[in-house]
Amino acid sequence: MNIAHYILNDVTPLTVKDQVKEAQLVFNQLTFSHIPIMQDGVYLGCLSETDSHCFEADKAIDEYRYALEQFFVRTHTNWIDVLEAFAQNSTNVMPILNEKNVYVGYYELNDIINIFNDTPFLHELGSVLVVEKGIKDYSFSEISQIIESNNARLLGAFISKTENDVVQVTIKLNNAGLNEIVQSFRRYSYNIVSEFAEDAYMQNLKERSDYLDKYLNI
Repeated sequence: MNIAHYILNDVTPLTVKDQVKEAQLVFNQLTFSHIPIMQDGVYLGCLSETDSHCFEADKAIDEYRYALEQFFVRTHTNWIDVLEAFAQNSTNVMPILNEKNVYVGYYELNDIINIFNDTPFLHELGSVLVVEKGIKDYSFSEISQIIESNNARLLGAFISKTENDVVQVTIKLNNAGLNEIVQSFRRYSYNIVSEFAEDAYMQNLKERSDYLDKYLNI
């Protein structure tokens, strides 16, 4: 998926010669957690909003360059790795550099999250299962085989937790034969951590059906 059209340049990076109060002004006007800092056209890192309010407003940012956080992604970085970079650095702004290390703009977290929201994993109706098994014993090919052998369709899966050599995998699939799938996972020695057989839409339909049944039985 090409996410180049999400690259933004609405906010100009500050330089090390700018005063801290200029960064404070940007943070007061915007909801950014960080702002990129440059020196002679070269990206040095990001100044965080929290740090900016701890520094003396009339001093140059250069005096606090030790506090700059040096995270970024490349123009060719895929969206899931970009999302991971946001999470790892607790930021809502992600600077982008090209192959020559030239700053080209930034991503905003909400734009990348919206991409995830449009994936079949979240967008399509379906059921969610969380299963766990020993880290040396599970495999995604086995998980797929269990689901597909029960005539269901896998919409997505990811490792949602790893602890004490046990892996939890969150799975989304269409609503076909969920009970049979759960039993199949148990036969393959997977522990069922949780199961959500109905998403909000399906739950709403069920509630309406239950209400209709009660009405007809009056």
